[in-house]
Order: sequence, then structure tokens, then C-alpha cells
Amino acid sequence: MIGRLYGTLLEKHPPWIVIDVNGVGYELETSMTTLVSLPELGSTVRLHTHMSVREDAHLLYGFGNEEERQLFRALIKVNGVGPKLALAILSGMDSDAFINCVMEGDSQALTKLPGVGKKTAERLIVEMRDRFPHWQQRHDLLHNPADGAKGTGSTANDPRADAEAALTSLGYKPTEASKMLSGLDETLSTEALIKAALARQMAGG
Repeated sequence: MIGRLYGTLLEKHPPWIVIDVNGVGYELETSMTTLVSLPELGSTVRLHTHMSVREDAHLLYGFGNEEERQLFRALIKVNGVGPKLALAILSGMDSDAFINCVMEGDSQALTKLPGVGKKTAERLIVEMRDRFPHWQQRHDLLHNPADGAKGTGSTANDPRADAEAALTSLGYKPTEASKMLSGLDETLSTEALIKAALARQMAGG
């Protein structure tokens, strides 16, 4: 089992990245929260990982911190939530926002995420609250959340096309992804476009 990777960031093709570790290139799928926090290509990175072994593939998922990995692992244990939906949830809101939704029973906010219907949102609230009882104390301290510092990077490809492809991979329809990106600053990097589009979606368009 691979639990952590430390190496050079070689490629970014949202939501996929490649990290070189002593000459071996590891391909990982990440949440957009982790992706937008990554440094420029060629930089050294350290990511927590989760490995999924299937009959047809061995898949690696990368996370910027241990908390995000714990959330991912808890999410995929919820009935009806697989790795793709778990990454979409973690991409659409950071851990603090998710904690707030769970502790306040805000199913409406969760249903704004692709693939999350009313029943799934309600199931998430019930099951995740039971798995993280210590969240209540943390929730009480989160009424003045500060935005985490986010790094940005760029690729040689078309940032808007890459951003649209990344949003589609999260479960948004191509027309929805295009609408989410409509009107955003075309000079932004792929990661910045994704972040802005997701923030717009969660704010209600």
C-alpha cells in the first residue's frame, strides 16, 4: 500500500497529476482543493495518498493534507458514494465547509455538488456526523473561517479547455461546465478557473 509520495511535480492535467519519485512517474487523481494548492511544475511536493486496487487497475488518489485523506476514506464508506463522487465533494467545498454542512444539517448546500441528490445529502449528514463526533467542537470554532492560501500553477495547454474537462470529470455536464466558466477572466490559470467556477456554483451561479 502506498501511503505518501515525495517527489517532483512533473505534470498537471486536472484532475490528474504526475509526480516523479526517484525516476518513477506516479499518476494520481486529486481533488480540485488539493490541485489548486500545488506549486509550479518542477517543484518538490509531498502528498498523502490512498490506493484503490481493482481487477482492472491500481488507482492512486492524492491529498494535500491528512484531514482531506481521512474525509475521502470516510466518504467512500458511505453507501452510494464512490471515489469519483468523494473527489467531487472535496473539490466543491473545503473540509471546514463540509463540516459546517454536516453539523448544521445543511443538505441543500450539499445538493449543489454534482451527483449529490437529496437522499445522498441526507445520508452524508447522518453517517459522517456519526463517524466524526469530535466535529461538534470544531464546528463551534469555525464561524470566522479564513481562506487558506492557495498556490497556482499553469500548464502549456489551453487553461479554459483543461478547466472545462476537469469540471466534466467531476460529474458536471459539458453545458454546465461551460456555463460555470462563462465570463471568467481568460488569463487565469487552469487551477484558478476551476476554483472560481466551483465557488460560483456553490454561491448559486
